[in-house]
Amino acid sequence: METEMELKNRNGREGGAEVVLNLQPHSSISIAYHPLFGPHDDLVLLELDEKLIPDILQERVTLRGQPNEDAVLCTSSKTYAVKFVGTSNSVFLMPPSDQFASRENVQDCDEKDSGKMMVASVLKVAPGNMELVEVAPRLDKLKLLLSENPYSFYEASQMEDSEGTEKIDFGLYRWEDLVDRIQASDSELRSELEALFAVEVNGFWRILDEDYKDGLLNMLLHNSVLNDWSFDALSEDDVVAVLVADGFPCNIARHCLQIYGHRVDGGIGGSCTWRLDETRVCVHFARRILRGGKMRLENFMEEWMKKVPEGMHARFDMLEGEILTEKLAIETWIYAFSVSSLPSTPAERFSILFQERPKWEWKDLDPYVRDLKVPGLSSESLLLKYTRRTQPTLDAEPIFTAR
Repeated sequence: METEMELKNRNGREGGAEVVLNLQPHSSISIAYHPLFGPHDDLVLLELDEKLIPDILQERVTLRGQPNEDAVLCTSSKTYAVKFVGTSNSVFLMPPSDQFASRENVQDCDEKDSGKMMVASVLKVAPGNMELVEVAPRLDKLKLLLSENPYSFYEASQMEDSEGTEKIDFGLYRWEDLVDRIQASDSELRSELEALFAVEVNGFWRILDEDYKDGLLNMLLHNSVLNDWSFDALSEDDVVAVLVADGFPCNIARHCLQIYGHRVDGGIGGSCTWRLDETRVCVHFARRILRGGKMRLENFMEEWMKKVPEGMHARFDMLEGEILTEKLAIETWIYAFSVSSLPSTPAERFSILFQERPKWEWKDLDPYVRDLKVPGLSSESLLLKYTRRTQPTLDAEPIFTAR
């Protein structure tokens, strides 16, 4: 298609974008400055993958980010970085004929204009366009926000005494507050709230204080022994009833089962049945023990076995991604180093890992990187990007160092 792309004064019949859309092959057209021609910074070109067009047209997308952050575009389930891409070619924006009307271009053409060449009006010359690149949701901020004011024994006791309840509003976030602050789609945000075992309390999303969780679990285990309940078949109604009687709010009592168990079944009109997750319970007690700092492995294992409820079996492999060990002379020591405390951004994650250890064997590194997800990049690609792999012999364990 040959098109005369030269800006000139209007000397023919003026038309909108439809003029260009209807051009026939090997035809040409003149273009001219629109009366409202200018920078029009409020108009931006956006290049879209075809699958995103329905979401855009039906207004199912949002732009999210604080003033000091790069904006992201979110659909209901995915997050996209918004990047500006410049172009060396001139891109002309031509409004439809029924837009930006002026006295000069609203008059109908009469017979004396019928012989004039059709001229397309240019409203703006665009220096480039915005494009969307799918990215991992930026969720690290969520845990920081929820950690500002975890739900504690003190707050629970204050809520029981309505006369003495003080209004606490620092570090409390409703769903709309989180949506405004976290750069993630609604689906990704809800999944992360579930992963953090957050619970909605009086309209605010909260995580539970570690001491509060410890007291909650211990009370559940105590009542299970007292009432001869099986850890594999706990009645939700029974558990909630005894925990409420012990002073825990109803929704927190129910949430305890979500933190430490899995729902086995839930009959319509009947009580749900839950099974305690052996690994979650055992890891909970391991974390409590290691809060005091580094320990000799033998001492840790002895104390851990004492803490684990009777009928459950603690295994060292349960602590994968939770602890690290090191040799000091002939002794092995253990300390807490949880993958859940690490950032989800690959560059930040690997930086912290190599600050902790300059060299990693693969069996130790794997639990701390397998959860990293970057659209378009495989796990192998991430390792190539951020690490150097060496293997002295074919039989030796691969060693990874910072790139």
